[in-house]
Amino acid sequence: MGYRRRVLEISQQVQALHAAGAFSCLEMVDVIYNGLMRGAAGNSPDTFLMSKGHGCMAQYVILEDLGILSRQDLDLYCKPDGRLGCHPDYGVPGIEASTGSLGHGMGLATGMAYTERHVNKGDGLIFTVLSDGELQEGSTWECMMMAANLEVDNLICFLDHNGMQSFGNTAETHPRFYPIREKVEAFNWEVAEVNGHDGAAVFDAVAARKGGRPFLLIGNTVKGRGVSYMEGGAIWHYRSPNSEEYKQALDELVEISS
Repeated sequence: MGYRRRVLEISQQVQALHAAGAFSCLEMVDVIYNGLMRGAAGNSPDTFLMSKGHGCMAQYVILEDLGILSRQDLDLYCKPDGRLGCHPDYGVPGIEASTGSLGHGMGLATGMAYTERHVNKGDGLIFTVLSDGELQEGSTWECMMMAANLEVDNLICFLDHNGMQSFGNTAETHPRFYPIREKVEAFNWEVAEVNGHDGAAVFDAVAARKGGRPFLLIGNTVKGRGVSYMEGGAIWHYRSPNSEEYKQALDELVEISS
């Protein structure tokens, strides 16, 4: 729960950041960095791309915890003298590609997976985290089709399926969005579905994959998970808590962690 507290702490230094979107994918990103990737980030045969770049606070606080980003880096988030923007930028330690444009990360991840498997003949795994909004982009579906055709069995995608986009509930805005699993399986992907906030379940599902095909883990999550007034609230897609809301959030996170 310390990661969420750190995100909230930073939210008090800037006018806005994507705390709710970071909270929904936090456990999955934690499992990737601290359970699935081999070796330290930046010195691993594996690669991680935060395709849903607006959730980068989840990535930043974990990179800080791993000692790859400094406390000063995060304290200067989105400030003139800082190097961390509201989306990940290539060149920052631990960031393998600039992402944030919806649907862009899936193409990058597919290309990286193909190069690693079929050009470099390596065994590196490419991990990426997608958002619901990215599944509304045609480029994401094109890459899902292509990834299976390219036989990139080293591509492991996580869908942060919180059922929301910036303007509301996807079941209402895009009812033909569902079912997701069957659509992806039709492209010859291996798919599993778990509670995305259950780190052990996330790890076990990936560890149990059969292999031989691209893999998608649908992580069912709650946008703003851990803070009652954020959970399921579209307004928190891009807003920082005021001082009273900040105090309430800290109190609630303590209760959850006890």
